[in-house]
Amino acid sequence: MKQRLIPLLLMALVLGACGSASPSATPASLTVTQSPSTAHLTVLFQDDFSNPKSGWDTMHEDDAVIEYTDGHYRIWLNYPHTNIWANPGLKFTDTRIEVDATKVGGPDNNAFGIICRYQDADHFYFFLISSDGYYGIGKANGEEQVLLTDDGNMKYDGAIHKGHATNHIRADCVGQTLALYANGQRLAVVEDPDYTEGDVGLIVGTFDQPGADIVFDNFAVYKP
Repeated sequence: MKQRLIPLLLMALVLGACGSASPSATPASLTVTQSPSTAHLTVLFQDDFSNPKSGWDTMHEDDAVIEYTDGHYRIWLNYPHTNIWANPGLKFTDTRIEVDATKVGGPDNNAFGIICRYQDADHFYFFLISSDGYYGIGKANGEEQVLLTDDGNMKYDGAIHKGHATNHIRADCVGQTLALYANGQRLAVVEDPDYTEGDVGLIVGTFDQPGADIVFDNFAVYKP
């Protein structure tokens, strides 16, 4: 359980980095939670991570792994109080972003989700849930990462599946409005005018306990 997202250390991605790690085992299969119908929406980008050359960042270091694995995209982070993220290197304005995310290792007291309007490592929006049922919408404002929801607190919601369950996460970035959904239920909406366009991405974070291990699948960006 967590009450506040403290300022986290930032770990920069190193493309093609080499190293070794001792991560958790990759699951043989995942149960995917279906999103509400998106058949009427225009697809701007989608990735089921079956092609390891689809353009996302990868890295392999002692305390962090970002990789394509068995048709999923995996982020493992074995360092406390840290956020790490990855991007496909694209640019959008208004978006509806969806992904399936599953905890395969590490503590429930973690954080993971979606990035939108990524300018650089110090300027972007992020949408987080945790495996113990908390959520928040945040912003990297050039100096630190802060939550825009609930006066800087992460809030609990029973719509978030706990433990080693799959959650379907949705983030809407439309005009100044930022909205976070989990498993079809809206969790939070905030307004912020600062960033109007940028890359999308996936993010994983730790608190006191390291070892967060999350796999993502069925990433999609729609025109809202």
